[in-house]
Amino acid sequence: MEKGKGLARRWAIELAETSALSSSSSQFSGIPDPPGYNISLHDQDDSTIAGQKKDAEAAWKSQKAWEVAQAPFKNLVMMGFMMWMAGSTVHLFSIGITFSALWQPISALKGVGKVFEPYKDKRVDTLAPKLLFIALNLAGLGLGVWKLNTLGLLPTHPSDWVSSLSPAPEVEFSGGGLLIN
Repeated sequence: MEKGKGLARRWAIELAETSALSSSSSQFSGIPDPPGYNISLHDQDDSTIAGQKKDAEAAWKSQKAWEVAQAPFKNLVMMGFMMWMAGSTVHLFSIGITFSALWQPISALKGVGKVFEPYKDKRVDTLAPKLLFIALNLAGLGLGVWKLNTLGLLPTHPSDWVSSLSPAPEVEFSGGGLLIN
């Protein structure tokens, strides 16, 4: 067999053939379409493609909004572990951890609108993720308040309010035997 003669390779394409012109764009340019190119896939309506892109973007925004809404749960677990490790005695570390557990949810609750701003879209409903975000941050706030109570820093006992009570009324008076004027 001479070189180039005999069995043709399966992957070889003769570009000089005019019978390979299959699509309408190839007929105008005189060059055949690349192998595997299907012009019918590109003839779709632009509005259909734009609608599909918008749907995909809306689905992505919805998924990311739910991820952001569930993020405080990770913080809640971590903060609970840190509070457990800090113990129940009042010292600098436990007070710092407790006030951090109170400050983080408060600052997150103040910025709910900013957190979900990138995911605003008329196709994306952010109400449920916002409610979950708020609920998890309120749970974190409750965890901080519980830790304050276990440290004894909340005034929950009557003895904590003794200074604001008026003195008890005198029921009896006792005195000595002599009356001095």
